[in-house]
Amino acid sequence: MRYSSGFKASAVRKIVDGSGRSINDVAKEVGIYPATLSDWIRQHNAGKLGLDEGDSISPNDRNPSERFVLLLESKTIEPDKLGEWLRLHGLHSEHLTLWEQELTDTMADKDKNEKAELASLRKENKSLKKELARKEKALAEAAVLITLKKKYPNLFEQDEED
Repeated sequence: MRYSSGFKASAVRKIVDGSGRSINDVAKEVGIYPATLSDWIRQHNAGKLGLDEGDSISPNDRNPSERFVLLLESKTIEPDKLGEWLRLHGLHSEHLTLWEQELTDTMADKDKNEKAELASLRKENKSLKKELARKEKALAEAAVLITLKKKYPNLFEQDEED
């Protein structure tokens, strides 16, 4: 199987970065044999494999839009060519599964937040309509009182004349 230089550099970088991780742990994480990773480390020590080659962005450091694009692109890849595509981009199949779950969770949270906001706006709308109706009623009563106040003296003048 052919691996991209970016994938190789990414795997070797996890060993030589001083974190103290074992070859077996890193090999299991990236989905390769420990012997293959050992060969890559030997190539790096011999100067044949540079760590700055290829895509230096780790899968977890990619921004959400880039993750989304890669996730969509992975859905168009044939299953037998998916492994090669993953290596080319320095990814593992678990990254795609994790990103898909994160996207689903994000959309569910957004949907939940929108529903809560909608319920809040409906409640506020209902209270505002109730307040508006109360104020319209008070305004109508005030208009009647003002009209009666203007006509009050005239009402009693007619009775006195009779």
